[in-house]
Amino acid sequence: AMRQVTAYTEYDVHFPSIGPSDIVFENGGRLYLLDLATEKAHEVKIEVVTDRATLKPRLEKVADLIEDASVSPSAKRVAFEARGDVFTVPAEHGPTFDLTRTSGIAERFPAWSPDGKLIAYWSDRSGEYQLVVRNADGSGEERTVTKLGPGFRYRLFWSPDSTKVVFADQAQDIDVCDVASGVVTRMGKGLYMFEGELEGFTASWSADSRWVAFGRDLANRSSAIFLYDTQDGALHQATSGFYNDSSPAFDPEGKYLYYVSGRTFQPSYGTDATWIYANTDNLMAVPLRADVASPLAPRNDVEEGKKDDAKKEEAKKAEDGGKKSEAKADKADTKAEKPAKPEPVKIDLANFEERAVVLPPKAGRYADLQALAGKVFYRRLPRTGSGEEKSPVVFYDLKEREEKTVVADADAFEIAAGGDKILVVKKKTFALVDPKPDQKMEKKLATGTLEMTVDPAAEWRQIFTDAWRFERDFFYDAGMHGVNWNEMRTRYGALVDACVTRDDVNFVLGELIAELNSSHTYRGGGDVEHGAKRGVGLLGADYALENGAYRIKKIYQGAPWDVDVRSPLAEPGTKVSEGDYLLAVDGVPLDTHQDPWAAFDGLAGKDVMLTVNDKPAMAGARQVLVKTLDSEVRLRNLAWINANRMKVEKATGGRIGYIYVPDTGRDGQDELYRQFMGQLGKDGLVVDERFNSGGQIPDRFIELLNRPVTNFWAVRDGKDWQWPPVSIPGPKVMLINGWSGSGGDAFPLYFRMAHLGPLIGRRTWGGLIGISGAPPLIDGGAVTVPTFGIYSTEGKWIVEGHGVDPDIDVVDDPAKMWNGGDPQLDRAIEEVTRLVKEHPAVVPHRPAYENRSGS
Repeated sequence: AMRQVTAYTEYDVHFPSIGPSDIVFENGGRLYLLDLATEKAHEVKIEVVTDRATLKPRLEKVADLIEDASVSPSAKRVAFEARGDVFTVPAEHGPTFDLTRTSGIAERFPAWSPDGKLIAYWSDRSGEYQLVVRNADGSGEERTVTKLGPGFRYRLFWSPDSTKVVFADQAQDIDVCDVASGVVTRMGKGLYMFEGELEGFTASWSADSRWVAFGRDLANRSSAIFLYDTQDGALHQATSGFYNDSSPAFDPEGKYLYYVSGRTFQPSYGTDATWIYANTDNLMAVPLRADVASPLAPRNDVEEGKKDDAKKEEAKKAEDGGKKSEAKADKADTKAEKPAKPEPVKIDLANFEERAVVLPPKAGRYADLQALAGKVFYRRLPRTGSGEEKSPVVFYDLKEREEKTVVADADAFEIAAGGDKILVVKKKTFALVDPKPDQKMEKKLATGTLEMTVDPAAEWRQIFTDAWRFERDFFYDAGMHGVNWNEMRTRYGALVDACVTRDDVNFVLGELIAELNSSHTYRGGGDVEHGAKRGVGLLGADYALENGAYRIKKIYQGAPWDVDVRSPLAEPGTKVSEGDYLLAVDGVPLDTHQDPWAAFDGLAGKDVMLTVNDKPAMAGARQVLVKTLDSEVRLRNLAWINANRMKVEKATGGRIGYIYVPDTGRDGQDELYRQFMGQLGKDGLVVDERFNSGGQIPDRFIELLNRPVTNFWAVRDGKDWQWPPVSIPGPKVMLINGWSGSGGDAFPLYFRMAHLGPLIGRRTWGGLIGISGAPPLIDGGAVTVPTFGIYSTEGKWIVEGHGVDPDIDVVDDPAKMWNGGDPQLDRAIEEVTRLVKEHPAVVPHRPAYENRSGS
């Protein structure tokens, strides 16, 4: 019987290893020995003499860790956030500046003010992320603007007069802050905005800095355009939310508001007549006032006739005066005049949406709307189903009424406040281009000059604090499952100072977030050390050492219905058979003192020459050229799936189908549909979701499986139609086990809710508190934050921490499985066979044709 022999309450016991008389283990960063006779443990004092080289500050290139960028108004410099510091890089000439130089402090989301004087960003110097501004040239000290409480804040959007910024936070609050006073005013609040939506949140200011436009979701899960008036603090919903409206952008001339609206519905049909509506976005333009003409209003060329002499003279004087003024300005070479104050932007809120017009670019997928006078710029994303891969930056010219491409492909772009340049990024390569057609990203910004001094100990403390804050601020339960989260910060923060590698830090982060007793709490990545790796070439085969040589015991065929994945030894024309001996690789004899894979070290995915024979001798051997695999996972999995399917087919006389669903993501979706389509007409179905690793919430999976017959259609010739045609309406069973989790928990849960059949096997993992993204750690590492938890229609928490119980419990007994047995599948075959016998599908006889002659 199992018996607990330790009772630590502060830290977990890890890495136990047993010897003849003791068990050694780790607890709280210390080693302990537990005497097996007395069952008492004592600490093992260890002293290691080391220079702790991993903790020494070092100079690091950080271009690969760029997270955000902002171009200056004149586009002479670009501000970057990289590894938690803020830098500025010249467009052409001059040094790169690290403005913050704070390895133990995170600065995020820099934004250059439109007047060019300031850079604003978020800094956690105070212990929480606060808005900070500093002189863009790096002079002086930074100034903390806000005194906000806990929370994480996202990108900053300056007003044109450089006095205010707009931002959203993790609580979906949308705020505006006066930079001089630090006063923060709530403008709105989202409902369904998770990390992706918050990262992508944008706001647009009117040219006079009075109005703010932004998209915000509604209860119907569509997004509407909102207008906030900073003069009176009123928020106005400008569009109805009937369509999904987003990405608003004010015209700098004060005539229009542009936005994206998902309002074109053109269905695409699949093999089973299921439809999807993709590529629904249109570009919209709304005249801000009733007296502003539509940008697509009819135009009329008018002959004005010749000007009279008086008008000619007046025009000449004006021209001469202008030339004299220009000459005087050139001679004086004085500073540019102060920009004129923009005209007040007036908006007629009544009938706002009714004035909207659809611009001519065809419906598709659009993002990142920004505007210059007479032009609206945007990224045109690849159309769903088109096979396109590029996202060009384009603009629609209102005067010429045509679309023109600026750059052929980009991940993001930003128009400089001065309007003369565009910052474009593709795969962390940045370039400045003109807002004109046919630009190339030829002059790359020198991001390779981004360097900073990294103090590992200070950085690790910041990373730990960020991870602790992310859980505090994003976790779905503000009460943190009853855990004293402040105490956890103290408890595990004490271990960070003992860390000497980034892997140590990840271990501590894992221990910290595990205290939440929640699924989907993971950590990883960051600036960890990686040893050199060499891929091993694989042949999709099992070997046996026989007669002093390696014999090919089994060649994996995958599945006959998937010819894309097969063993290199099973390729057509390859003369290798099971039972042959593998004697040499690229002319080098195999060393039987090593495993056979040693001969393929460094040969993954490469052409190799095999020496094979039907006997363990070189005499009479033949040469076979093959291309090795770099992984056998898919091949072996397919072979297992096909063996299971054949077993079900054989046991049921071909009446029952078998489908394996590896996850509830894209792979699982593809496998479910493909195997379902290939087995239409079966009387019943075994759905195997053992080892299902999850992914999406699988309600659509259930919709496919739960299609009862509604009727039949009689045809004159051929076979009558069952409707719906893509349906297996007979009895079904589902196989589950303890390795099925997340979406692999939801799949059997929904299967049971839909009354599709019994669940057979073992209880699932029990992880239905899901994740939806979290901000990155400054060195590229990550922690996950569970942000949504499942509860039932009766208002009770379900599944999490327990799993989904089977209706028929079958232990996967190793004694029965070691040689290919599968007691769970055997029980599934037995059960579905019984159900088919008890509840056979009833196909009615076609009725006699009616006499509809009227007589």
